[in-house]
Amino acid sequence: MNVNGYEIEPFANLKGANLRGANLVGADLEDANLRGANLEDANLEDANLVGANLEGADLRYAILKGADLQGAKLEGAKLEGANLRGAILMGANLRGANLEDANLWSADLVGANLTRTILEKKKEESQDNTSLSQKVKELEEENKKLKEAIKVLMDT
Repeated sequence: MNVNGYEIEPFANLKGANLRGANLVGADLEDANLRGANLEDANLEDANLVGANLEGADLRYAILKGADLQGAKLEGAKLEGANLRGAILMGANLRGANLEDANLWSADLVGANLTRTILEKKKEESQDNTSLSQKVKELEEENKKLKEAIKVLMDT
C-alpha cells in the first residue's frame, strides 16, 4: 500500500514521515519505524502496529480503535484526543506519552509502561497569586488576634 508517497508495509522505515490525516485502516506496520512521524488525525483503525517504534510521534486525534500496539514504543508520543477504544497496548512503552482526553475505553494496557504518562490535564493554578508563606503569616496574625480576644473575654 502506498500513502502520500510512503510504502506502508511491515518493517517500513517511516521515520519522520508526514502521514497527517492518512487513511491507514487495517494497515500492517508491524515493527515499522515511525519515530517522530506526523500521524495527527490519521485513521489507523484495526492497524497492526505490533513492535512499531512510535517514539515522539504525533498521534493527536488519531483513530486507533482496535489497533494492535503490543510491545510498541510510544515513549514521548503525543496522543491527545486519540481514540484508542479497544486497542491492544500490552507491553507497550508509553513512558512520558501524553494521553490527555484520549479514549482508552476497553483498551488493554496489561504490562504497559505508564511511567510519567500524562493522563489528564493539569489543574488550573489558583487565581490567587498570594504566596503560601504570605498566607501562613496572615493566618498566624489572625490567630494571634483571636487569642487576644479570647484572653480579654476570659478576663472579664
